[in-house]
Amino acid sequence: MGALQAMLHVHRVGNYSTQQPSLEEFGPAALRLLRDAEESGVTLLTVPPLRAVALRRDPVELVVDVTAAERGRAHQVLVAIDDGERTWHGDEVLPIGHPARSVGLLDDGVLTLAETLTPLPPAARHLLEGAALTVPEAELDQLTDQLPGLVRLLPVRSPDASLTVPAPLRPVLELAVTWHAATRAELDWHWSYGTGSSERRCRLHSTDDLGGLRDAGAEAEVRESVPSRLLSTDELLDGDALALGLHDLPHLRTLPEVRVVEDQRPDFREATGDPRISFDLVAPTQDGDPADGPTDWLDLAVAVTVEGEPVPLPDVLAALTRDEDHLVLPSGLYITTDRPEFDRLREVVTAAGELRERDGDRIGVGRHDLGLWAQLAEAGVVDAEASEWVRRARALRDLTEIPEPEPTGLSTPLRGYQKQGFWWLAFLWQHGLGGVLADDMGLGKTLQVLALITHARAERPQDAPFLVVAPTSVVTAWATEARRHAPGLRVGVAGRRTDDVGALARDNDIVVTTYTLLRLAREAYAGEEWSGLVLDEAQHVKNHQSKTYTAVRSVAAPFRLAVTGTPFENRLMELWALLSISVPGLYPRPRDFQQLVVRPVERDHDAQVLARFRRRIRPFLLRRTKELVAKDLPPKQEQVLDVALSDKHRRIYDTHLAKERQRLLGLLDDFDRNRVAIFSALTTLRLLALDPALVDPEHERVGSAKTEVLLEHLTELTEEGHRALVFSQFTSFLGRVREGLADVGIPTAYLDGSTRDRARAIEEFREGDKPVFLISLKAGGVGLTLTEADYVFVLDPWWNPAAEAQAVDRAHRIGQTERVHVYRMVATDTIEEKVMELKAHKAELFAQVIDGDDAMSGSIGADDIRSLFDD
Repeated sequence: MGALQAMLHVHRVGNYSTQQPSLEEFGPAALRLLRDAEESGVTLLTVPPLRAVALRRDPVELVVDVTAAERGRAHQVLVAIDDGERTWHGDEVLPIGHPARSVGLLDDGVLTLAETLTPLPPAARHLLEGAALTVPEAELDQLTDQLPGLVRLLPVRSPDASLTVPAPLRPVLELAVTWHAATRAELDWHWSYGTGSSERRCRLHSTDDLGGLRDAGAEAEVRESVPSRLLSTDELLDGDALALGLHDLPHLRTLPEVRVVEDQRPDFREATGDPRISFDLVAPTQDGDPADGPTDWLDLAVAVTVEGEPVPLPDVLAALTRDEDHLVLPSGLYITTDRPEFDRLREVVTAAGELRERDGDRIGVGRHDLGLWAQLAEAGVVDAEASEWVRRARALRDLTEIPEPEPTGLSTPLRGYQKQGFWWLAFLWQHGLGGVLADDMGLGKTLQVLALITHARAERPQDAPFLVVAPTSVVTAWATEARRHAPGLRVGVAGRRTDDVGALARDNDIVVTTYTLLRLAREAYAGEEWSGLVLDEAQHVKNHQSKTYTAVRSVAAPFRLAVTGTPFENRLMELWALLSISVPGLYPRPRDFQQLVVRPVERDHDAQVLARFRRRIRPFLLRRTKELVAKDLPPKQEQVLDVALSDKHRRIYDTHLAKERQRLLGLLDDFDRNRVAIFSALTTLRLLALDPALVDPEHERVGSAKTEVLLEHLTELTEEGHRALVFSQFTSFLGRVREGLADVGIPTAYLDGSTRDRARAIEEFREGDKPVFLISLKAGGVGLTLTEADYVFVLDPWWNPAAEAQAVDRAHRIGQTERVHVYRMVATDTIEEKVMELKAHKAELFAQVIDGDDAMSGSIGADDIRSLFDD
């Protein structure tokens, strides 16, 4: 009963309404259902004229018989069923299903049901059920043309051997290559079945089955033998086109089912000679940016030839950028790109691109870009005019060959390294170039500059005076040093905005002014003629967006020198500001410098960009450290002095930290907008680490562990006759330290930004009556020589290592005869420990760029501050 229920279910699902269903209504499952019913014991009954029903186990085959007719050469095409013993056709066959996958075979009242090896194509059904198809003699060729497609669908036979039955056609994959010179090849792929007039074609990815001719399995086999990169494109360029001509096409021709057709194949041949690269000075093709100065750079046309055939520079660079193995010329000549000539060319063009964007075959080279001019001669041939710049560049780059004039007009002898610095400065001045004197603090940079000025005045006494710009706190000291070391120089000091700059320039060899006065009286200074501009403590113009920077840029002078022990303190853009003043044209645009140097170095840690940057600035930046040149300077001993907070102090700090941590971390999500609030909160934490009374007077009685430790050390040191400098960022904390020292009877000198008589404060310490000098980091970080001190205390660490170094080296400089001890006092388990880590991290960038160590870092940002709160 189960088999009958299954049949009934199939009939109902088919939604047939007839009371007496036909066998076809059960579809492809009819034969299986009848077998199941018979095996279940169901007897299959027949109605006359049927006498019996047989269910065949073995499948039968659909065939096509092609035979010659009795008359003429006409042929008959007949679709029949072959069961291995006989063939069945017409009324003897009952197809079951659409398409039919089973048939019923009638023979003398017996119906045999059987499955077919292949489904009956709908187009062949009428040939199975009806009469044979007669093909006239005139249409035999058409029949022959159709047989290959028919063979793909069903077995075709010719029982009387009147017609040759073809084997199924194999596909041929045809590639037509159209060459557009040797650098571009178009690819056109087709499938081809048959030959001659009977050939059938379609495109590679066409869905046309060509009347049943196509064989998907065979096509897949052919595709497997062809590189997929060729099948997936219709165009190949440059190196890929070369690979096609030299390697791919010969390989494809060896494949039996691939056919290659080429149109005007290029004459590919490998160059045997070296490429020739030349650089010629040409007239500028575009106006420079007014901010750059019209004469800061020169245009060079770059010509590359291989065996006399020119190659456009963009094509060469494109091949190098894509890391192609060969550079292909339109004629078919090709040359390997793995050559030192191309490596040098790429380096030169890349470096030139940092100055000005390349314009086709032209590059811009800064007049002062000595490193790049020297590289040009190594990369290729330069014309006569450009060779003069190359000669000068090589001479300036190789400092060992510069003249060594004897200093004149100095009352103080120069040390060996100071003489070398003077020679370097004199050579730059002689050639109208500028630079950055970045010697370590305390090595006598001022003396070297004075040696240059006395030399310049002796060489060209009729020239205009030098203009020296310095911080207000240093102006008096600078003038004093000039009179002390170079008494023959006439020195005029502009101390007020109302001073007559023109009169000072006429009557003196040097005019010393302040950054503030230069900014306020910009027109007066810009209107005068100067033979040289010297920026002392040049970090004051590190912000290229400031009015002071703009005022300095407006001063015209053939020689410009930036003098600073810290050419940058936090970010490379600060160094750009100094270079743009002293060596204009080396990196004209701040935006380009940010993109091409700052980001790769600070963010991406690109060692190659860093190396190129250091090479470029090397001729213009001179830096010696005390460890390197001042062998006679007593050693400096530095150590961190850990200070533990008292229990009450600790509770106050931790309570405030827990309260502020989450709020601060939330503000970091928009760092730029919340910058003021973030640094205000950090400052509060730093003050709490020093003394909670600095934040809330109610904590007056809590006290400060750091003050207590400092007093203990200073009491012992002063009793032994030592003298000490004490630095802090916070004048409020210095005031409390001052009160504490007064309570224990230790007299102090004091200096911060509000001190009116700076010279008197310094003398009070130097004369010996006041052995401790309390100094705010900002007010005393520059312009002081305090070698009387042999101890230095830094009360609160700051993440700017250069600022701390400036302060410490007030004592550790030339003239010091005693070992200098430096103590950095750090409150343990507070933000100060995190600041120390961040400071070390930031110091690496300076070392990497200026001193050449193997580390790198970036400027302070949200991630740096977030790290201050890491557990």
